[in-house]
Amino acid sequence: MIDVMKIGVMAGVMVASSGGIVHAQPTTPTKVETRFDRYCDYEQTTKMLRDIAGAYPELVTLRSIGKSLQGREVWLVIVNAEKTGPHEHKPAMYIDGSIHGNEIQATEVVLYTLHELVSSYGHNAKLTELLDRCAFYLVPLVNPDGRSFWFTQATNPHMGRHNIRPVDNDLDGQTDEDPSDDLDGDGQITQMWKEDPAGRWVRSQTDERVFVRMRDDQNAAAGVKTYVNLGQEGIDNDRDGQINEDGPLADDMNRNWPTDWQPTHIQGGAGPYPLSAPETRGIAEFVLGRPNIMAAQSYHNTGGMILRGPGAAYREGVYAPEDVRVYDELQRVGEQMLPYYRAMVLHRDLYKVHGGELNWFAEGLGAFSFTNELWTASKYFQREGRDPNEEQQWLWRDRMAFGELYAPLKEMEHPQFGRVLVGGLNKWSSRVTPTFMLEEECHRNFAFTMYHADQMPKMEFGRVEVVARGPGLWEITAEVRNVRLMPTRSVIQQRGRIGGPDLVTAEGLSGARVVAAARLGSWNDLHAQPVAREPGRVQLADGVPGRGARIVRWFVEGTAGASVRVGFAGERAGRIERVVELKAASKE
Repeated sequence: MIDVMKIGVMAGVMVASSGGIVHAQPTTPTKVETRFDRYCDYEQTTKMLRDIAGAYPELVTLRSIGKSLQGREVWLVIVNAEKTGPHEHKPAMYIDGSIHGNEIQATEVVLYTLHELVSSYGHNAKLTELLDRCAFYLVPLVNPDGRSFWFTQATNPHMGRHNIRPVDNDLDGQTDEDPSDDLDGDGQITQMWKEDPAGRWVRSQTDERVFVRMRDDQNAAAGVKTYVNLGQEGIDNDRDGQINEDGPLADDMNRNWPTDWQPTHIQGGAGPYPLSAPETRGIAEFVLGRPNIMAAQSYHNTGGMILRGPGAAYREGVYAPEDVRVYDELQRVGEQMLPYYRAMVLHRDLYKVHGGELNWFAEGLGAFSFTNELWTASKYFQREGRDPNEEQQWLWRDRMAFGELYAPLKEMEHPQFGRVLVGGLNKWSSRVTPTFMLEEECHRNFAFTMYHADQMPKMEFGRVEVVARGPGLWEITAEVRNVRLMPTRSVIQQRGRIGGPDLVTAEGLSGARVVAAARLGSWNDLHAQPVAREPGRVQLADGVPGRGARIVRWFVEGTAGASVRVGFAGERAGRIERVVELKAASKE
C-alpha cells in the first residue's frame, strides 16, 4: 500500500547526502484552494469566482456586465489594491478568455491569472508591486453559452465556437433545422465512413483506425476495401445534401466588434451589426467607461501564437513605427517565455479578420493588445522542429493519453447511407491542452501577460530644479519620466484623438502663483514652446514616450519658503505629485 503521507513529505523536501534538508520551491499561500489540472464548466467557474471574491474583498470586486443570449451572467472581475488608490486612476489591463466557447483552456488561464494575482499579493514582491501600481479587468468567460454547449452536448473539437441564437446558416428559409446528430450516443460527434468500390480512402496497413487517401494515380490492391468519407457523424435532416450545417450556433463574437466590421457576406459570423451580441456589447460598454485601459490580452486556441494586428493588409498604416517597436519587443520576450509559440501579425501570418476584438482594442482604442492562441502540437513531445506528423500524433494518443482521445469505429445502419462506420477522434483530441500539462500552459501565459502589464507606463519625477530669477520670481523646471516600454499615449491614440491629453501641473501653495509655462525639448533648450493658456496645466497631447521624458518649465511669483505642488496625470499612466519649495539653487 502506498504511504500517502510519505509521498507528501518527499514532495516537499529533499534530503541531501550531507544529512541537511534542501527545501523545494516555496508555494504561495492561498485562501482558496484551486486546481488547474482539470477544466471548469460554467457553474464551477462561477463558484470559483465567488469564492475568490469572498476571500479577497480588499483586492477583488465581482460583478456581472450583462447576460448571455441564454441568460447566463457574463462575469467581470476587477482586481485592484484599493489601499494604493482607485482602479480608475491606475494604468489598467483588460484580459479575457473563451470568446469562442470551444476554446476552453482560455478560461482556465484567466482563472489562473486571478488566483495567482490575489494569492501572491503581499507574498511575491514583483507581483505585489505590479498590483499596487496597476489594475486588472478580467472576463474569464466571454461566451458562456458556447462553452456550456461544448461541455454538455455531443460535439467535436471545433463546435461551440459561436453564440447561440436561431440563424438560417444554409439560407434555405429555415433556422436550426439540421443540427448535429450523435448517432451512437457516445456524447461525441466523430466521422462517418462508407465502404464504396469508387472510394479513394483505404485503412492503414499498420493502424486500421487511420484512413489514408490514395493518390490520383493509385488503385487499391485486390481485396482491399475502399471508403468514402461522409464527413461529420450525423443525418441530412433537411435533405439538402449537407450534414449538420444548420444547428443552434450562430455568430462568431470575435467578428462582432466595431473596428473594421464587415457584414456577413464579407466576414462570416459577424452578426447583424457591430456589438449585436449582448456579451460583446456588455464588454464594450464597460471598457469605454474605463479610459485607463492601456493594454489588452485575449486568450484563444490553438496553434501556439502571439498575435497582434492588423487583421487586414489595408490597415497596416494604422500602426506607426513607434507603436510597432513596442509590439515587437513584447513579442520577442513572449517567444522566450512561451516555448513553441510564434510571434505573428494576424493578417500576414494567419488569416484576414474584420471586426475582431484584437482590432477593436488595438486600432479602435489605441491599447497595446495581443491574442494568444494557446496550445500547439509541437508540445506533444517537446522537440524543436516541425510539428509532429500524423503517425507521431497517434503515438501520443496511445502512449500518453492511453486511447482516451479516440472513439472506436463501429458499424451502424444509417437512415440515408445504409451501413456506415462511425467513430474517430473525439472532442478532446485536438485544440485542448492535456490536463496534465494545463498548469504549465496557464502559468507561462500568465507570466507573459504580467510582463506585458508591467510594461504599461510607470511615471516618476527625474530632475527638478528651482532657480531664483528676480525679486519674488522663480523658475521651476521639472522632468517627468516614463520608465517602462509603453508610451503614455500610443500613436493611434494621438492620431485618433482617443482619450484626453496627459497633464503636467503646477499649483501654487502658500500664496505662490504660476504665471507662465513652457515645454522644453531638452534641459538646456533655449527655444521653449510657450503655453498660451492655463500655465498651471500643461497639456501633453503626445504623451510621454516609453523609456523617455518630457520637460516643463514654469515661472512662479511668490515669496521664499512658499511651495508649489507639481504633478502628472495621464488617463493610462496614473498620477504622481511632489511639493517643491521656493528657495534659491534648489535641485531635487
